[in-house]
Amino acid sequence: MNNDPFCGGRKLPLVEDFYTIQGEGFHAGKPAYFIRLGGCDVGCRWCDAKMTWNPRLYPPVEVDSIVERACSYPAQAIVITGGEPSLYPLDYLTERLTERGLEIFLETSGAHELTGRFDWICLSPKRQQPPVDSIYPRADELKVIVESEEDFRWAETNAARVAAGCRLYLQPEWSRYDRIVGPVVEYAKANPRWNISVQAHKFMRIP
Repeated sequence: MNNDPFCGGRKLPLVEDFYTIQGEGFHAGKPAYFIRLGGCDVGCRWCDAKMTWNPRLYPPVEVDSIVERACSYPAQAIVITGGEPSLYPLDYLTERLTERGLEIFLETSGAHELTGRFDWICLSPKRQQPPVDSIYPRADELKVIVESEEDFRWAETNAARVAAGCRLYLQPEWSRYDRIVGPVVEYAKANPRWNISVQAHKFMRIP
């Protein structure tokens, strides 16, 4: 009897999937199809997707049906996000998307070992559950959420562990944007290896 509710990754707890514009980080402005998975054990107090935290709310969905929906849109890029996608076996999902010629981007806190093949990995580390060691050399982009000046030290701690070619981003936490964007701008000006990411989709009022 198979007790694996995800059937080795052929099913995943889907919260939502939709076609939109990537709003953050290196690929901001790029049309992309988002696949949002349920379940997260990191628990950021400022999370804007808290509805994803409890995976029991999202019964496993056939991955093949998710892939078919994604391929029905003009999107050339897929963003796998959460929740925390690294909780699940992602090999089957990424294999099916790769077979269809799609680029695959991952958004992760890095809290768990990764499975799957990705064209781009955005690592957004969280203090309360730091990334596993193996994620740092794989990250193409480091995106640190800044809600207070103390987060600049956390950003530098993580920047010291990624590969030399990894892009570095500071992102003002949305609920404190007006207060923190000034210090973020000044920090980036003083430390120009850092770029600034803003949540452009929120300014555009799109998903």
